[in-house]
Amino acid sequence: MRIEIPEKKKLVYEMSIPIRWGDMDAMGHLNNGTYFRYLETARIDWMRSIGFEPEPGGEGMVIVNAFCNFYRQIEYPGNVLLKMYVSDPGRTTFESWGTMAREEAPDVICAAGGATTIWVDFPKQKALALPDWLRELVSE
Repeated sequence: MRIEIPEKKKLVYEMSIPIRWGDMDAMGHLNNGTYFRYLETARIDWMRSIGFEPEPGGEGMVIVNAFCNFYRQIEYPGNVLLKMYVSDPGRTTFESWGTMAREEAPDVICAAGGATTIWVDFPKQKALALPDWLRELVSE
């Protein structure tokens, strides 16, 4: 099943990730699990770039699902250009999306993925309404 990234989304973060030798699988290309790790890295770096540090004793973001569509193989060596987008804020959630391309070919998308992100009170393990500052960031 392929999940398509929506046309209407907001670019919030871009980063370059160096491909490490150990990121490859036995077939000589980026391991499928590594794509998810790259998406996770972008989400965490984006949060830190907006001044939010994950705090296990407070509130924060948790993903409730994740997917990745693989279009082209990525091989070592090189850098992956990851662009992170957001869309569709709800009461407690928003959607996060990421595209991955080789840095030297930024318009050729090799993989695209996403996750539904929910705002929670970690100690209570309960969903909370998105804070106003975050709702503003993830709205168009």
